Amino acid sequence: MSAVVIHDPTLRDGQHAVRHQLGVAALRGYAQAADAAGIPVVEVGHGNGLGASSLQVGRAAVSDDLMLSTVREALRHSRMGVFMLPGWGTGEDLRKAVAHGADVVRIGVHCTESSLAERHLGLLREAGAEAHCVLMMSHMASPAQLAEHAALAVGYGARAVGIMDSAGHFLPRDVTERVGAIAAAVDVPVIFHGHNNLGMAVANSVAAAEAGAGIIDGCARGFGAGAGNTQLEVLVPVLERSGFETGIDLYALLDAAEFAERELMPAPPVTGSLGIVSGLAGVFSGFKHQVLDLSARAGVDPRDVFFELGRRQAIAGQEDLIVDVVAELNARKAAV
Repeated sequence: MSAVVIHDPTLRDGQHAVRHQLGVAALRGYAQAADAAGIPVVEVGHGNGLGASSLQVGRAAVSDDLMLSTVREALRHSRMGVFMLPGWGTGEDLRKAVAHGADVVRIGVHCTESSLAERHLGLLREAGAEAHCVLMMSHMASPAQLAEHAALAVGYGARAVGIMDSAGHFLPRDVTERVGAIAAAVDVPVIFHGHNNLGMAVANSVAAAEAGAGIIDGCARGFGAGAGNTQLEVLVPVLERSGFETGIDLYALLDAAEFAERELMPAPPVTGSLGIVSGLAGVFSGFKHQVLDLSARAGVDPRDVFFELGRRQAIAGQEDLIVDVVAELNARKAAV
């Protein structure tokens, strides 16, 4: 069997679904459960990563320092991962995360802007942390472009590199083409991180593994923005049946998922109407709450907002564009 390393961002990407309000008890409890299941890497933080707690994308209930120290203390076997988007986080945030015991640090950049990760990957290399780079909104670039930027990231010091299907837009053939192109271009593990807007996250993750990805992400109960992430407790046994070894204990993994559903979320994510529209439009699922809030105030259809954002190729970090789109749609409605 081929080995696949599972990364679990339940305590980071899942934060989007609860407006970044996970508290210390929830963080500690899930980290302990994930550790007991033998999940190799448990990622923690604000949904948008280190340094992102703000009025623009939501203030976290717990500081970065407290999140990291809580999870680090709870993990006995699993490694701790963190995520940072340049522009939200800084070099100082990275140094503090490494000081807190972060073992794996991912730098996320837009899929055609790998150069933004250069300075941070260099800093992490000097600090001795395992540095990864993920290319976000990867449906916006061709397989050849993704392979080019992945190779650049490796040159900057990334020890693993890959793609996020940030909008849940891909079908399995899309993943196969992109992961295959990246795997052929680099000599480090390839990462795939899926979202479930079109109900394809598990199938896409298996396609990624079959195309050469060595690191696959999944969240308990699919906990995450919009329609959610790849559902971890489904992903692992499906990978095992497909011939990939994960080293994760199934019963303990199911226990961790039960804890997550009971203690982390009001209800598991579903592939609802707005999630489907977001996936079709190719728009970051993390925009969901802002789109709903602003659309409701203006009396416009949030589906129209998502399709217009997709037409404008909005990316994560451009939350201010939602305000502009809602205002324009409202003006059009008033002019009719």
